[in-house]
Amino acid sequence: MADRLSQRASEVAPISIETPFYIPATDAPARPRRTLKKNDTFAVFDSHGDIGASIGGQDGLFHCDTRYLSHLELLISGSRPLLLHSAMRDDNLNYYVDLTNPDIYVDRKIVMLKDTVHVSRTIYLKDGSLRERIALTNHGCEYVKFSLSILFGSDFADIFEVRGIKRERRGTSSIDAGQSPLVHLHYQGLDLAPRTTTLQFEPIPTLLQDSVAKYEIELAPHDKTAIFVSVGSGERLPGPTESFFRGLTRLHRAQQVSSRGTASVETSNSVINEILCRSMADVYMLMTETEDGPYPYAGIPWYSTTFGRDGIITAMNMLWVDPTIAAGVLRRLARLQADQLDPLIDAAPGKIVHEMRGGEMAALGEVPFRQYYGTVDATPLFVMLAGQYAERTSDWSLIRQLWPSIEAALAWIDRFGDMDGDGFIEYARGTETGLTNQGWKDSHDSISHADGALASGPIALVEEQAYVFAARRAAAMCARRLGLMERAETLESQAAALRRQFEETFWCPELEFYGLALDGEKRLCRVRSSNVGHALFCGIVAPDRAMASATALMRSDFFSGWGIRTLAYGEERYNPMSYHNGSVWPHDNAILAAGLARYGVKSGAAAIFDAGMRAAAYMDDRRIPELYCGFRRRRGRGPVLYPAACSPQAWSASAPFSMIQSLLGLEFHTEARELRLNNPVLPPSIGSIRLRNVRLGDSSADFIVSASLTSPTLEVVRTEGDIRISMVFGTPNL
Repeated sequence: MADRLSQRASEVAPISIETPFYIPATDAPARPRRTLKKNDTFAVFDSHGDIGASIGGQDGLFHCDTRYLSHLELLISGSRPLLLHSAMRDDNLNYYVDLTNPDIYVDRKIVMLKDTVHVSRTIYLKDGSLRERIALTNHGCEYVKFSLSILFGSDFADIFEVRGIKRERRGTSSIDAGQSPLVHLHYQGLDLAPRTTTLQFEPIPTLLQDSVAKYEIELAPHDKTAIFVSVGSGERLPGPTESFFRGLTRLHRAQQVSSRGTASVETSNSVINEILCRSMADVYMLMTETEDGPYPYAGIPWYSTTFGRDGIITAMNMLWVDPTIAAGVLRRLARLQADQLDPLIDAAPGKIVHEMRGGEMAALGEVPFRQYYGTVDATPLFVMLAGQYAERTSDWSLIRQLWPSIEAALAWIDRFGDMDGDGFIEYARGTETGLTNQGWKDSHDSISHADGALASGPIALVEEQAYVFAARRAAAMCARRLGLMERAETLESQAAALRRQFEETFWCPELEFYGLALDGEKRLCRVRSSNVGHALFCGIVAPDRAMASATALMRSDFFSGWGIRTLAYGEERYNPMSYHNGSVWPHDNAILAAGLARYGVKSGAAAIFDAGMRAAAYMDDRRIPELYCGFRRRRGRGPVLYPAACSPQAWSASAPFSMIQSLLGLEFHTEARELRLNNPVLPPSIGSIRLRNVRLGDSSADFIVSASLTSPTLEVVRTEGDIRISMVFGTPNL
């Protein structure tokens, strides 16, 4: 037996990761991480409020894909303080940390007992800078004297360097630290772009050197003092004392103004309310003001930039809550739409952008993501979002403006998306530097055959055909409203033909399920994956097969108890710890819940919602991460986390709001001035649910849906303007 094992071990080949953009996982962080974001600036701290003080290299102050600060550490008399507590505010506007001193020794004698000095750190981001107040209070009965040091530094690493990519050459760094309270850290990149980090301290430190600001502190009993630190990604900084409190107040006021038109949700379950509160705060923390309007950046730390697919799905999830997000996403993606063929960046006329980057490596072409189009799904999803936005708002003025972009997207689907003219949309990267897989499951090993062999391209994914079907129907609806009747009929005819071809090609009778994809030889990947739920969401699936698919998705080989896995247990490549082959993705589950609800399987949608809320209840700060592992739920234990997951992640944070819409069957009939609840279902965990400020045009309403022994009840609490609310029970309209 030992000989056979030894022989097999010698035959195992080393694993070769094909893509250079794989995110490696090495050491786990020694301290939990916390994040702040404001527009194009975000920061990752540890639980003490420090940056770069413990292992786990994602810490830093980042701006436009460059780390402007890689070290910011607070020491008391040369020792690390003790942590009392740290947390994000519920609205994510600032991070606060409570620390105290350890026992301080001089010549082996304690000169200050632990827990004497309270250190309160309050940190927020504004206008591209980090602002911090360090408040010190002597709670002891004796006079104390100690030093407080702030260590700082910057490596000006590109975000892809932080992710693990090694570079042969880098630019040059320098430091300008004089006698003033300012320190300038400079970096001249290989792209010839100068980058500067400016640090400002108030009051002026006792000692200020290239990498440390040191204060000698003396406090009488119950006395207090404060130190202000500003760190900016540029030369200009506000005055720390003058601006700290004013800046924080302005952040609060700006958030109050921006949320006035937003709907809110409250249930009778306090834990679910905490999850919804954090999720809403995460969505709006990730929102970035662009020249085109608000855009939800994908996630922190690795994806804090414009992603086409992520932005669209987040906007879909939040459409009933805040349609202005969708308007910003549509405008931005229309402006960035490709207008020429460029295989180096996988671009073709009409294609919607996948990812944009602003760092040094993107500028130099060391990574292809300066403006990269390697996604097959963002283009049909863009058209779908336009249709959903039109139905939600009746903003036909914007749809008219977008119509050339919608037509260009449809032309891309017909010409460049369908590479071989077989009626299905496919993908294949233009160069070896592009992404191997270009659906939402874009890891290198996510598309395979039943025997585990990786599929070779061009690949036609099951969900992409559904997106195209839904896009054509959405475009037909818009065309008809714009008076383009002939165009509408053509699109409807194309959608119907695709539906027939889809059923003939992707259905696997032996699985009673749809296959994952067609490979380059048109062989069907007979693999059970969650991708099929996206087809349910789009309405392409025949009703009888929809019931079979829904039943399969809710079985234990898919449903872990924490949600539906991306790949069913028992498949050759199933791995509950993988990125896409058995893990649970909250945004994926929201789409699955919407698909089940569309076909009337509300019990399945309720089970998915309940599982997701139970999982989120175990998460730090009740924050829903990008994904977690697909291990089976066990009594008394929480879900197993995925170590490299982004948190927060926009489409995860927005997922609960999509699920709530699916459960309630919330529909907007703008011309009839009616909010309609279609076959609403409430999981027992919710009890009742109250929606406030749900807007329909210039009208709004508050109402409560409560569970009862027979069917849910509706109570209208407030209406403003011409608006009606109704509850309808019956057969789903497919």
